[in-house]
Amino acid sequence: MPIIASRRYQGGQPSQHSLPVDGGPRGELPPHTFDWVGMSDPLPEEMDRVSRQFGLHSLAVEDALTPTQMPKVELYGAQLFIVARTAAIQEGENIGYGQTAIFLGRDFVVTVRMGSTRAHSALRERLEGHSERLIEGPDYVAHAILDFIVDGYEPVLERLEDGVQVLEERAIDEFPEPSTIRRIFRLRRQFRKFTRIIGPMEEVCERLATTEQPTIDPGARIWFRDVLDHVRRTMTRMTMLRETLASIVETAALLEQHRQGDMTRQLAAWAAILAVPTAIAGIYGMNFDYMPELHSTWGYPAVWAVIVGICGGLWLRFRKIGWL
Repeated sequence: MPIIASRRYQGGQPSQHSLPVDGGPRGELPPHTFDWVGMSDPLPEEMDRVSRQFGLHSLAVEDALTPTQMPKVELYGAQLFIVARTAAIQEGENIGYGQTAIFLGRDFVVTVRMGSTRAHSALRERLEGHSERLIEGPDYVAHAILDFIVDGYEPVLERLEDGVQVLEERAIDEFPEPSTIRRIFRLRRQFRKFTRIIGPMEEVCERLATTEQPTIDPGARIWFRDVLDHVRRTMTRMTMLRETLASIVETAALLEQHRQGDMTRQLAAWAAILAVPTAIAGIYGMNFDYMPELHSTWGYPAVWAVIVGICGGLWLRFRKIGWL
């Protein structure tokens, strides 16, 4: 069923029976009483019943059923409409995104999950075990849902951080292979997409924490401020990961340039050493008739002594300066 749970809470205690969602009028609720309806990928007719029962704005309902909305906060009369984006690791290092829409009124909260794999069942059970928190009202539930969503970013970051650390260690040892380079650029695309989709969550939480809203008590803003801190830490970590990936490419390029420089210096040193016998052999290979050294008894060993002496001196010199 698209309606996962529907329950009325009075004085922080849940009712024994599920709240019927039939599209009928709700009536006036007693003090410290509110309804919480949770939906997952609802059908239009299910959403229509909830919309009529709680008086949800049609534009907000349309946005809630569109799973590609960006995080935002909008006010429709006395109701607050919040869109948050969820994130979870899928196959490999790909990030899957979902959406959770929150309709917040004075005496109700309606959540609509689209494409999100993390259900709110465990969160609801945890909140029902702390009646002193639930008695605060639906604004506290909205805070708990946002905090639950933001906490879901942590496993994503940990998985990506592990991958980036492995790439960083490999880049120090050797120049990345083409497959590794492709992986680096795939991760960079994932980071850019994460920042683009999740980044506006910071603005959403800041607005809830700092501006006056009709369905959020002034004393409850500190809860949303805590969620804002979590979002900011998440975005800071993601920015650091993006910078680390960029530095991996730069470091690998510098190390490769250094390795190529070492090889170039070694080749240049050996070329200089081999140039000595090549030049001397070229001189005595001209076959002129009048070359005094050709008729000398010690000419051949003398030439070899000169070649070995010069080449040995060059080899020692290049060893000393680190070229060999």
